[in-house]
Order: sequence, then structure tokens, then C-alpha cells
Amino acid sequence: MDQSFFEQFLIILLSAVIAITCLRYLQLPPILSYLLVGVVVGPYSLNLVGYTDTIHLLSELGVVFLLFMLGLEFSLPRMIAMRKTVFGLGFLQVLSTSLLILLIAILQDIPLATAIVISGALALSSTAIVTRELIQANELNTGHGQISIGILLFQDLAAVFFLIIVPSLSGQQGIDTQSLMIMLLEGIALLLILLLLGRTLLPTLFHEAAKAHSDELFVMMALVAALTAAWLTHTAGLSMALGGFLAGMMLGESSYKHQLEADIRPFRDLLLGLFFVSVGMQLNLVALQQNWFWVILITASLLTLKTLTTTGLAFVLHKDLKNAFRAGLSLSQGGEFGFALLTLAMSYHLVSSQLNSVITSTIILSMVCTPLLITLGRKLSHYLNSQELPSTPDPFTLTHTLQQETHELNNHVVICGYGRVGQVITRFLKPLNIPYVILDSDPLRVRESAAAGERIYYGDAKRHDIMKSIGADRANLIIITFPEEEEALKTLNSLQNHLTHVPILVRTRDDSMLEALQNAGATEVIPEKLEGSLMLVSHVLTMLKIPAPEIRERIRKVRSERYQMLQGYYHGTRSKKVDDEGAPNTILHPIFLSHDSAACNQSIAAQELEHYHSSIKLIRRQQTSLQKPTGNTKLLAGDVLIVQMPADKQELIESKLLGG
Repeated sequence: MDQSFFEQFLIILLSAVIAITCLRYLQLPPILSYLLVGVVVGPYSLNLVGYTDTIHLLSELGVVFLLFMLGLEFSLPRMIAMRKTVFGLGFLQVLSTSLLILLIAILQDIPLATAIVISGALALSSTAIVTRELIQANELNTGHGQISIGILLFQDLAAVFFLIIVPSLSGQQGIDTQSLMIMLLEGIALLLILLLLGRTLLPTLFHEAAKAHSDELFVMMALVAALTAAWLTHTAGLSMALGGFLAGMMLGESSYKHQLEADIRPFRDLLLGLFFVSVGMQLNLVALQQNWFWVILITASLLTLKTLTTTGLAFVLHKDLKNAFRAGLSLSQGGEFGFALLTLAMSYHLVSSQLNSVITSTIILSMVCTPLLITLGRKLSHYLNSQELPSTPDPFTLTHTLQQETHELNNHVVICGYGRVGQVITRFLKPLNIPYVILDSDPLRVRESAAAGERIYYGDAKRHDIMKSIGADRANLIIITFPEEEEALKTLNSLQNHLTHVPILVRTRDDSMLEALQNAGATEVIPEKLEGSLMLVSHVLTMLKIPAPEIRERIRKVRSERYQMLQGYYHGTRSKKVDDEGAPNTILHPIFLSHDSAACNQSIAAQELEHYHSSIKLIRRQQTSLQKPTGNTKLLAGDVLIVQMPADKQELIESKLLGG
């Protein structure tokens, strides 16, 4: 890294910090901050930073790591279950959008070759922006998230076709069908190689890295896996991002997926931010000023056309207008691929400099609008849900929205920390119809529990604004279940000045910090010893004025059932997969059934889950929950199955339900 690039990189980071801080008060997405930074410091504005090959490479690596993490979420069985969405809906969306844009361009007297380039540049959407927004909003496993990702995956494959035909459009060569076939065979061979490595070599290597107890080695292994796959696909003529996705998908079936996600995230966030800065740097303000009318007109037309086209096709195939419309809004923009295609077309003199500036400005402006459109779709969905049935809360929502979603809560219980103890408590509160709200800082556990229908939010209990947003000042009881006494003490100290009137019960491992916790404001401190979870539940129900005979009866019933009620927990990033004897722990795991899942329209009994020591404990269907479903219960598309299973059977059960 030379000194000039170091200075430019420092300018980008400093500008991004300032922009994100300022725009946060306006409650605008961070992506807009990065794009704004790129516009301001780029070569067409203050010219503090030039668009160099180094910046382009680093920004492209950000997209690789983003797709790598997306691949971790989509195991091979899930991808097989989505094949109709990827190759059916994805193909129809690309084909119809391209033809419509091509027709409009021809009607404007644009030459056919140039019109084909423009249709390809505008037809494909931004994988980076849409995927990041879905991940940030925890919407990957929603109906519109599945539709969006399926179409985006096909678009990455379609990009290769457009790149191949550009030279033939210039008249310098014909369409080489042999090259197309070779590219297809290379892609299939590459997929098979990654499948083989993902199931054999990579798990072995990561197992050795885990046994070495070296964080540095594990992080390097994750980076090497993602970058090697990206290099392989790039060498084969495919996109680097597709390689990152395939590597993540293969490793998504291993037990290291959550650790890999945590290790890759810092690299992804930094480099992906640089990607959005690089997009903003390509906005030519002079060309925008000269052609502002056409840029705005084409952008508005593009957003409308792609929204309506995608919505219509998704509705026809999936019969779900709300999710189809949200997917249409998400995919309405142009994508980063358009820049590469336009650059290649310029080298073959297929696109004039002025037209290139207009189309590039259109793509960037549409990308700027995307976070706002996705937010609009989310708010519209929440509004429609509120008109029908109470909606499932967004666990990663902002505080002002959080306050609106919990405003009706009064005399409820606030549970800080949703590990094993927190989950035991909720299972006693629920049948007693005692309202509660949960706050947890483990994103995986929040995602898993929210998918199961729990009213849980991601946040830090030490932040007064978040606690106030969930109605802690109106609560009947606050329960702190953190396993670390120091964390519980910090939380108590932050609550002491604001919530002195609310009883606070604290769970600890032992009584070493009993006096300190009491002095910090704890009403009761429960050291966790033999049957600690049951003791804590007894105190909770006593403080909630539940009659003593009823408490004793419920505790006795749990013991008589050999703790069956307490078996299975939503796992987090630090949860152990095995117990002290090496046997797999029992976990609860939500599985989303799409229209293409093998278990759709079949009964629970037909899945024969008992052979894997697993069972379906609950089914979330639309806005309702089916408690204790029987073997005759029919599984439907859109169901979220809460499956109790041994931790080592997770991928096997997913494969059974999704792929057959």
C-alpha cells in the first residue's frame, strides 16, 4: 500500500465516520452515508480520492465476503428447495425485464447493439445493496427475502451471458456457442469441486484449526476459503461474488458456520462500505447536471418498470401479493454489474460517452433510492399486518419503532438475556398469560427466537433509551439472567438512576458478588446452584403474586416429566453443541418452508423425524402459532417449523424437510 493510497483510504474512513454519525440523527440507512462520501470525495467533486484499481479490488472483495456470509445462511438442501425460484422466477424476471427495456430503447431510435447493452446493464439488480439490507433487517428467511435472493442468484449467472455477447455485438466476432458451452461446463465442474471440498477437505481443515485454539489461524482459514473460491470462479469467467457464495454455502453445512460469520463480519463491513463509496465516486456530477431531466425520468421509469414486472411474476408463481411487491421494490434498482458491462461496451465503441454518463448516473441514483424503497416496503407491510392481525415484531428495529410496537405493554416482565435461564422463565410465564418482552445481544439467538414467534429484540440492556423503549418503566419486574456477574453489575448500575421503582431480580452463578449486586439495586439475587433454573422460576412467580400451591404444582409437574419442558434451547454464537460427556445437546431450530420444499403439503408423520430423535414442537403459520401439532398436521408453504433436535442433526433435518 503506497503512501498516497494510505492517505486516500484514511480520508474515506474519516469521511464515512462523520457522514454515518450525521445521517444517523436523520434515521437514514448507513449505505446512503457511504454513497454520499463517495460523491463528495470522488473525482467529480472535491477530487480528494481517485477511483484506483486498488479501491476497485478492495470494494469487490467486500461483495465477496458479503456473499460468503449469505452462503452460510443457505445450505445446499435449502438451495435445492429454492431451485424453482432461482431458475424459474429468476429466468423469467431477467428475460422479461431485459426485453421490455430493449423494446423501450429501440423505440427511442437507439441502435440494436447499444440497446442490448443498456437492457443488460439495467435489467440486473444490486446484489450488494439488497443482500446487505436483508441481512441488516433480519429478513433473509422471509417470503420476500427468499424471492429476492433467488432472483439475485440467477442474475449473477445471467451476467456472464451478457459479458460474453458484448464482443459479438461490436461485429468483431460472432456469438461463440462453443465458448458458452465451455463456460457452462466450467461452472458445473467448479460447483462439483466446491461441493467436494466443502464436504470433505474444508471441514477437516477447520476442525484442525479449532483444535489448535488459535483465533488467528481460524480467521485466516476463513479468509483463505472465501478468497480461494472467489479466485476459482473469477478464473472460470464467473463473478468473484458467486465464488464467495458457493464457498459459504458449502461451509454452511458445517458446525463452524456461526464462528465463521462472526470472524468474517469485520472484514465484510469495512470492505463493503468501501464498495458503496466506490459506487458514489463514479457519479459524474457534471453529466448529472447537464442531463438531470433524462436521468430522473429514466430512473423513475426503471424503478417503476422493474417493481411492476417482478411483482407480477412473483405473484403469478407464489400467489402472495404482499411479499411479491416487497421483492419488486427490493429489486427495482440497477446493479454494480451495469458498471462493468458499460465499461466493456465503451471499449468496443458500443456506447457513447454521453450515454454512458446518463446510464451510469441512472444506476447510481436508483441504488441510492433502494434503501428508502425497502424501508417503505417494510413500513407498508407492517401497516397491512396491523390492519389484519398483530404482526411479529422486528427484532432489530430502531428505538422509535420499538416504542410503538411495545406501547400497549403494561405491568409486564422485562427479561434481559435469553440464554437457557431466560428461556426457562418464558416457558413458565407463557401458559400463565403473563406478558413479557425479551432483550438480548446475541444476534443469532435473537434471529432464531424471533422466527419462533418470541417478542425479542436485539439490544444492550445497559442503554437507558432501549430499556425505556420496551416499557421497562411500566414493567412489573425486570429479570437479569446474564451468566457474567460483571455484566449484570454494569446493567444494574445503569438502571439504578432511572428505574428504582421497578423490582429487579438477578441470576448469578454463585454468591461471590452478592453484596455488590444488592448494593447496585438488585431486589433479589438468586445464586444458581442445584436446580437453579427451577428455583429462579419459583421466585419469579412468587414476586408476580401467583398462589404458592400453583407454583409448587407446576414445579412438581416439570420434575415428574423429567424436565421434558426444559429440553431444547435456541442456540447462540457461544452455545455448546455437545455436553461435558461429548453427547450432542438438544436445540430448538426454526426452519422456513418455501413453496419448493419437499415437506410442503405432507403430514408431520410422513417426515419420520422420530428416527432422528427429533420432533416439531410448534408451527408458526402466518400470524398464528400451532401449539403441539400432531402427526396428522399438514405442513404448508410459508410455515416456520420449530424443530427440537440433537445439535448434530440440524443439517440432516433441514435436508429432509427442504430437499426430501
